[in-house]
Amino acid sequence: MILAGLQKNSFIDFPGKISCVLFTSGCNFFCPYCHNADLARGEYPARFEATEIIEFLKSRRGMLEGVAITGGEPTLDRGIVDLCRAVKSLGYPVKLDTNGSRPEVLRQLLALHLVDFVAMDIKAPLTDYRPFSRNPEIHERLTTSIRTIMESAPAYEFRTTCAAPFVSKTTVETIAKTIEGAACYVLQPFNRRAVCLDPEFNQRRDPTIFAEEMKQLKALAEPFVRHCIIR
Repeated sequence: MILAGLQKNSFIDFPGKISCVLFTSGCNFFCPYCHNADLARGEYPARFEATEIIEFLKSRRGMLEGVAITGGEPTLDRGIVDLCRAVKSLGYPVKLDTNGSRPEVLRQLLALHLVDFVAMDIKAPLTDYRPFSRNPEIHERLTTSIRTIMESAPAYEFRTTCAAPFVSKTTVETIAKTIEGAACYVLQPFNRRAVCLDPEFNQRRDPTIFAEEMKQLKALAEPFVRHCIIR
């Protein structure tokens, strides 16, 4: 397995832990506001053999508290199970970032106890994913992933990037109802300064949802989930 990037230290990618971040390449979604555009396109800004990563992790025992795996979409990589198994064998908790499109991989990782924390992005109401995916089964696949995470993940969060025109009061309330009872729902303001997968996305109009409206979105979601935060 070839990794496309390594961030040696992070205080924000694995809640409550000092972690490193491993990046896989390739994604089956085309979110115009994606800020990991090179990875989404399947490019490799850097190349690390899995064996190099394991040696790095061995050298950081006692300093790192966890490993976050993101992308791209990590569940697309055929080596993801072996990578998580190797990281876990070193005693590190594993956090997985996913778009939820491959519930069968999530089920396998969770059944094998190879993932300790799952963060699933929910882009929009599940019936309105056409701007992000052309898979005709995406509604069913995302629904299965949500159910699997809520039933089986040791810890988890669902996340929505709040960028206009995709996110509004109606969409956030609909998403919150879809994950009703979830442990944690995170609303992430869009970073207008980011370089996006669609390079013109934040040039044609300002997609920013500002602080006061973010608070309103949070208030709408809070009745349906156990914990809602703006990150």
